[in-house]
Amino acid sequence: MKRFLPILSLAALAVAGGAAQAQTATVMSPAWAQAMCAAWNADPVLTDKLAESGWVKNDAGRGFKSMQIYRADCPKSARVELQVALKGDKAQCVYGGAAKNDKLDSGSDYLMWAETSRWKEMGAGEYGPMKAMMFGRLKFEGPKAEAMKVMGPFEQFLLIPGKIPGDKACPAK
Repeated sequence: MKRFLPILSLAALAVAGGAAQAQTATVMSPAWAQAMCAAWNADPVLTDKLAESGWVKNDAGRGFKSMQIYRADCPKSARVELQVALKGDKAQCVYGGAAKNDKLDSGSDYLMWAETSRWKEMGAGEYGPMKAMMFGRLKFEGPKAEAMKVMGPFEQFLLIPGKIPGDKACPAK
């Protein structure tokens, strides 16, 4: 057991360092998006229901759907992207980070933006996607009819930003 203590200590330090980095990452930065991707994969409503509904299969033949999000009140903030693919029988987030796709496919991909305070409210469950879109708190581009069919899982998606800690200040660069 004594031989394993240094290894366990190093592993604990790595985990603690990763948690500290996620906590200090700027909201909707590439590092923050990685944590969002992990949270997606831990949510059975997103992974199971979006696979069962067929939502994840509408991927423009690329093998993944893209969702880009950003904060409207931070003009110097870049978009982040989540890519979701069918893995086995699950809709898994396979990438979370800086936006990779300059041009989204309007028939399969999503672009969403809101002010930081609105992302916080939606993430806290203060209201769902219908109210957010109806009152213009969440702007949205993408296949609207498809989104309406998966409103329950979409509501779960909007709760994720409330689960990921991060610095809410707008980036300076």
